[in-house]
Amino acid sequence: MVSANSLDPNLTEFDLSAYLEERRPQVEAALDAAVPMQYPETLYESMRYSLLAGGKRLRPILCLASCELVGGNPAVAMPTACALEMIHTMSLIHDDLPAMDNDDYRRGRLTNHKVYGDDVAILAGDALLTYAFEHVATATQGVPADRVLRVIAGLGKAVGGEGLVGGQIVDLASEGNPDTTLETLNYIHNHKTAALLEIAVTSGAILAGATDDQVQHLRDYAQRIGLAFQIVDDILDITSTAETLGKSIGKDVAAQKATYPSLWGLEESRRQADKLIDEAKAALDSFGPASQPLRAIADYIVARTY
Repeated sequence: MVSANSLDPNLTEFDLSAYLEERRPQVEAALDAAVPMQYPETLYESMRYSLLAGGKRLRPILCLASCELVGGNPAVAMPTACALEMIHTMSLIHDDLPAMDNDDYRRGRLTNHKVYGDDVAILAGDALLTYAFEHVATATQGVPADRVLRVIAGLGKAVGGEGLVGGQIVDLASEGNPDTTLETLNYIHNHKTAALLEIAVTSGAILAGATDDQVQHLRDYAQRIGLAFQIVDDILDITSTAETLGKSIGKDVAAQKATYPSLWGLEESRRQADKLIDEAKAALDSFGPASQPLRAIADYIVARTY
């Protein structure tokens, strides 16, 4: 995995770029191996088209980092890391459909349904979602069964009615409603965005045998970076370009969706994102210098421009 030097607790600066460049190929290779081409080819082509389309791989890398943070071998968390990316990819495929956000581009190329049709895209997303749970259950090695079950339950909660799906349906119901409150907006994104980031961070630690206190600190960290991530997304939807982001911009405004900038303005939105990141890093204080990767990822979330 990552070389010992890159995690040396005596370092005063952490090279996040080097860390990500070392981790991403490991995740890509594991994803490629986890979902090989097979019959029926159209289904697996569609699954792999979106799953292997690149991206930051933030969720799987957070999972691996949290496992290592509490003294675990990141290799035992790789099946869960892959499952997180399968679930995230499903959410993107389904979110892009005409019945949802109706997007034509994702990560700089045509969305799944534009290539394979709505029917195949729906089934590809369904297949990725269900396989994610199977992969955790069958591919995780050397971990007590109770920890694996705890992770599987956490994944189910993060993606279901108490997580991503619940956030999405409130998001759809709020579209075009000028009276959407900050409380509703927070509910949407705590469930639609932050829930999967939360299980990404906590699952790696759980697999490594983290204490309840350690898991709670990591949960606090993840909830804050999740909300900050969405605030920055809302800002970029206004200030960036489709070429830079690799997806359509300005759709939230066109659909009359409430966003953090629409409620707070850009300056206050940036201030709130920075505040959340400060709180996220403070939640890691008890882990000491070993938390450098997670701290650097938190800073990256507010500094990103794409």
